[in-house]
Amino acid sequence: MSESSPLPQASSATPIIAVEHVFKSVTDSTGTLDILRDIDFRLAARETAAIVGASGSGKSTLLSIIAGLDTPTRGTVRLDGHDLFAIDEDERAALRAQKVGFVFQSFQLMGNLTALENVMLPLELSNRPEVRKNARKAATEMLARVGLGQRLSHYPKVLSGGEQQRVALARAFVVQPAVLLADEPTGSLDFATGETIMRLMFELNRELGTTLVLVTHDRAIAAQCEHRITIDAGRVV
Repeated sequence: MSESSPLPQASSATPIIAVEHVFKSVTDSTGTLDILRDIDFRLAARETAAIVGASGSGKSTLLSIIAGLDTPTRGTVRLDGHDLFAIDEDERAALRAQKVGFVFQSFQLMGNLTALENVMLPLELSNRPEVRKNARKAATEMLARVGLGQRLSHYPKVLSGGEQQRVALARAFVVQPAVLLADEPTGSLDFATGETIMRLMFELNRELGTTLVLVTHDRAIAAQCEHRITIDAGRVV
């Protein structure tokens, strides 16, 4: 959508993500800083949205609040109908494990684990015995899907940046999350590698029906999303 279009409002009965009049402020000895001001939008299952804006505009803070990793000063975030801030921290963590995948600019892989073990990790932490039982098979298949079927036993330190981000993608998608949150997923990659990673991310989004929300400064990436949410000084413009 164009920057002048209205904010996304999901047409389904229960949007997968509902951000309702969210404000975020922090106070220190110098006074109060308003980071987010009245952010309000909804996304349906399978939709894609890019959060864009200048550095320091509040993009990553908004993503953290959508994930329930940070708390708003006021406002509500609903994830698949669950009010994230009406439940306690342990319940939010359990909901994230069930519903949300993450991809970060810095990959966030465990250096002492192989590619296969990194992708198996969220499955092994599942509270569902059948998921834990099939963790190796599911992780192997997902690594093959992202083109790393021959790199299962390699540790992150011997993988290129693009390969590490593929492992991170496999780890995020292997749990088949309802929502994938990505924070500058190509920020530390060269242009060609970044294009490959984004193409793969959108392919997996379509195949698995995952709602994708990504923070990016890249207009070309943002243009590939169905919705663009532009933040300036904490407000949607």
